[in-house]
Amino acid sequence: MDSDDHSPKYKRVLVKISGEALMGPREFGIHTPTVEMICEEIRGIKQLGLELGLVIGGGNIFRGLDASARGADRVTSDNMGMLATVINSLAVMDTLEKMGVYTRVMSAVNIEAFAEPFIRRRAIRHMEKGRTVIFAAGTGNPYFTTDTAASLRAMEVSADVLIKATNVDGVYSADPKIDSAAEFYPKLTYMEVLTRELRVIDATAISLLKDNKIPLRVVALTVPGNLKRAVMGEDVGTLITTAT
Repeated sequence: MDSDDHSPKYKRVLVKISGEALMGPREFGIHTPTVEMICEEIRGIKQLGLELGLVIGGGNIFRGLDASARGADRVTSDNMGMLATVINSLAVMDTLEKMGVYTRVMSAVNIEAFAEPFIRRRAIRHMEKGRTVIFAAGTGNPYFTTDTAASLRAMEVSADVLIKATNVDGVYSADPKIDSAAEFYPKLTYMEVLTRELRVIDATAISLLKDNKIPLRVVALTVPGNLKRAVMGEDVGTLITTAT
């Protein structure tokens, strides 16, 4: 990419942020200074003029899979997890709006007192109007992760790229916090992710992105400016595509 070109590489971007990212130094819940930092990063890329959607996980409040493993009903647990994503979405919306970023929360389940229902064409229209859209409540179905929801929404709104903003600076062969010999991968194909069983996002999400040829960029949200570098097309984190 030409270094003199200050326009973003992508016109329409979907960013997936884990619920755990909102915890900051806490063990659970929402850490307001951390949310403000994340929203500053989001505002920074929105000011580039691109169209933006967000999917936020709920793991800082409730993880349905963990509760199911402890004997809770899986469907009920996943429903509770979906509600956790709504809480996080409202928190991020409130912070973004205070920063002057017009935002809409659209929910996959009907809770119209809190959020608009997800309607694909309306979501696209919001984005075309310059509003940031936060897609809440996952896919609206149990047994599907918010990573899968992010992949699905990326397809539905015809996003040019899905960016997964996480706590690590890309994809490794193993957890770099545990294994100091873990190999960093700057580029991968979706097939390599599946065959090597790299736990970037779940296999359903990977398959959706692969079949629809949507690139995935994995970056560290904890590094200021990383989101901007990603949407500008710089080599940051790990890029996953259908072919090398």
